Order: sequence, then C-alpha cells, then structure tokens
Amino acid sequence: MANGQWYPPEWPDRIRALADGTLTPVSPKRAATVLLLKDTEAGPAVHMLRRRASMAFAGGAYAYPGGGVDPRDDDTRIRWAGPPRASWAQRLGTDEAGAQAVVCAAVRETYEEAGVLLAGPDPGTVVGDTTGDDWEADRAALVAREQSFAEFLHRRGLVLRSDLLGAWARWITPEFESRRYDTWFFAAVLPTGQRTRNASTEADRTVWIRPAEAAAGYDRGELLMMPPTIAALRELLPYDTAAAALAAAAARDLTPVQATARLQDGEIVLSWPGHEEFTKHVPSSPAPADASGGGRA
Repeated sequence: MANGQWYPPEWPDRIRALADGTLTPVSPKRAATVLLLKDTEAGPAVHMLRRRASMAFAGGAYAYPGGGVDPRDDDTRIRWAGPPRASWAQRLGTDEAGAQAVVCAAVRETYEEAGVLLAGPDPGTVVGDTTGDDWEADRAALVAREQSFAEFLHRRGLVLRSDLLGAWARWITPEFESRRYDTWFFAAVLPTGQRTRNASTEADRTVWIRPAEAAAGYDRGELLMMPPTIAALRELLPYDTAAAALAAAAARDLTPVQATARLQDGEIVLSWPGHEEFTKHVPSSPAPADASGGGRA
C-alpha cells in the first residue's frame, strides 16, 4: 500500500528541467513552524492542521502551525526573554536579526494559526486565556498584516518567551519547487490555561494526535504529509512526555535537509539526505502519451 507522502504531479517535469538546465531555482523564503505538544493519558500529542484541498501548496496535507517570516519580525523593539539573540543566531545558523525574525515568526504564526501565544507580562510568566474578542481582533490584525508582531507585543506589554521554544530541525524546499522555503522547525509545550483552535483560513481541520498514531495513518496512506512533517513525527516517538521532547531539542542537529536529484541508471533519483524512506525514482525522460507510467516509490 502506498504511504501518504505528498508528491505533486508536476515534480517529474520540474526535476527533468532542473537536470537539463532549463529551470532556474527560486530563492527560498525564511519560514518557521512549531510542533506544539501536550501530555495526554496515552502520552504526548502534537497539534496538526490539515491544509485545505484548494491550497496551491500541499493542499490536503497535514502540517504544523507555521508560515513565512514577516520582514517586520526583525524589529529590534521586541521585548525578549530566554536565550539572547546571539545564542539563537549561533543555534539557528544565521545572524542576530535573522534569528530574531525566525523565532518571532514561530511565535507569531502559532498565535495566528492555533490561537496559542508564547509570551507573557514578564520573563517568568505566560498569558492565560487568549480566546476573548479583544485577543481575536489582535490576531486578525496580525494575519492581515495591519500591525506588526512587535507592535502587538509592545501595546500589550508582553515579552516574547523564546525560552519556551526548542529548535528541532531545518528543512529547505528542493530547488525544483516553484515555492521554496528555508524552514526552521521548533518544539514547544502548550502553556497552561491556553487551548488551541482552528484559527487558520488555510486549514479545514485541526487535531491533537499522538505521533505514533499520526505516523501509522501516514504509513497506511490515510494521512497526507510532506517529508519534513512525517520525519518530525517519527523523531518524536521516543519521548514519553512533552517536556522530555522539548528538552531533547537542545541536542538536535540543525544541519539543513534539502532534497537532491541525480541521474542514475536511466532514472532521476530524488532523495533527502539522512531520510532514505522518501527516496523517489523518476524516469529521466517523459513517458509516452499513451503509457500509464509514472514515478515509483
């Protein structure tokens, strides 16, 4: 049975175009996504959303809250708690402004898409309930880019709690993709008193699901996911609590993972270094119009 690996039908043609030099890669945009965790009686669960089938990128696929960096996320006015920006820069492999932007994107997108805010009045606290009308108005203004995250925090008198995040992985969209992202994955534990909801216009469903259950659904072909998504689920399997997973983030390797395509024995082999399960074999030339061929796993 086929698994749930997201594999767009246009990839073979784009891979061939990249291989023969007729496709110029676009530069990846910075992005961040968050594995939001909580403990249940059956073990830790992760918050996932299903992208609407109408979405141009990964429609129908399960993912985590996240999105692109807003240029204003570099704003130096942001009140900051946790490891200093220099430490985050070293951890994330970027400069200090870039590190702040990526961390801010992770916190902002989690609030925009899940209604969960990793910030508090001071470095030792986190806001509680964020479901009131005033909070919703602020969230909607962030989504519409009517205010920056820095402006939102400043007006609310809040401190961004970067210590509540743990850098988990970094994946870069393959060069042959038309939409490319340089995405940092983070882990975080759901703050006490807060609860998730489907606040994203890009998702038609959200779930709290145990990593083992989600991975099994992917393996059966029932849950569609991109390689970074299922890879993160499998990496969560060893941990018995959400706190243990977050603590483990400090030792995670953040070497960027990016798919490569090479010509081998008449096929283009698409592979993700260190993640052999995602390898695809694509014919080096298009199949005849009357053939039923295609890539094979």
